[in-house]
Amino acid sequence: MDTDPPAALDPRIVRTHRDVVRATADLLLDGGWDAVTHAEVARRSGYSKATVYAHWPTRFDLVRASIERICDEADHPAATGDLRADLRASLLDFAHDLSAGRLDRLLAGVLEHADHGPAVADLRLRLYETGTRALRAVLTAHLRPADVDPVLVLLTGAVLVHVSYAGGTATPAFVDDLVDRVVPPGT
Repeated sequence: MDTDPPAALDPRIVRTHRDVVRATADLLLDGGWDAVTHAEVARRSGYSKATVYAHWPTRFDLVRASIERICDEADHPAATGDLRADLRASLLDFAHDLSAGRLDRLLAGVLEHADHGPAVADLRLRLYETGTRALRAVLTAHLRPADVDPVLVLLTGAVLVHVSYAGGTATPAFVDDLVDRVVPPGT
């Protein structure tokens, strides 16, 4: 299902889509995939279950629309041209999104439902590309093309494991140490 209706639609339909997808995204981030039900989305958005079902017939339709919205609204720190400062800002932003932004819950849901076909795989890829876009741009501007993906995986993987699995805090000191260990000196 589309995350946004065509612009030529009735403004009430546009508002309904916006409200329902926003409510679903909040619910998804707060409670994970299992919390997303048509009844709860209807309650939170202020629309009837019939309206929600009419536009999003399945739970996955609601989840997909909300993940698309989350990705569309994602913002990242602006690059300054200084490799280490830009990596530091982007990694601290990523760590914040994992903890305070509840991104870890969103990622866990996508991974949990990964065996549900290519549509979930597309969402997983969309989340990865959205979440790493700024870091990839910074690395692409400073590293050889062959080094971009491995360094990207090392940096994001280390933050993900440290924050989401080990329950640590990605402090500036942690991020600085990580960047020093992964990015070659003088780069």
